[in-house]
Amino acid sequence: MVFVVDDDESMRDSIRLLLESEHLKTSTFSCALDFMQSCTPRQGGCLLLDVRMPGMSGMELLETLKASGILLPVIMISGHGDVPMAVRALKHGAFDFIQKPFNSRELLERIHAALELDQKNRRQNSENEQRRSLFMALTDREMEVVDLVVAGNPSKIIAKSLGISPKTVDIHRANIMRKLDVHTVAEIVQLRLSVRDA
Repeated sequence: MVFVVDDDESMRDSIRLLLESEHLKTSTFSCALDFMQSCTPRQGGCLLLDVRMPGMSGMELLETLKASGILLPVIMISGHGDVPMAVRALKHGAFDFIQKPFNSRELLERIHAALELDQKNRRQNSENEQRRSLFMALTDREMEVVDLVVAGNPSKIIAKSLGISPKTVDIHRANIMRKLDVHTVAEIVQLRLSVRDA
């Protein structure tokens, strides 16, 4: 889905017709607030966003989306763009910045790139959620063992730190490996670090 937020009705219609000619689903909005009311954090696609609009500006919407955890790739569009404005937009998380009037092919290329990025990000987020859910199945004690393993501690040190026997640490480690569906300590470490970095 390609969302278009622009207060210029003729621009919205022109972009919508271009995107529909490429068989891209499109939803248009005349202001930032209308878009915000219909958008959800899990919404997929990309957003074409005019920089200057009455009420909430495109820049303000970009910042609001970021703060709200809405991760749509945003392509900023402006008829009054300048280098500082483009830099500011990119620093605030915009995927790209295009000046009006723009070339249709160039716009479509950037939209397709933004949609590909969105798909990649959604796959990664899904994988990260699956990894997190694996750790949710662990008991508090097992998580303590995991964190001590990740810190590089051998069983004897883990046992002493937790006030349990090394044999109990080995039992916890076996349970952890079964629940995480891994076969080595290195895999535990790798999985835990991938969840922390996500």
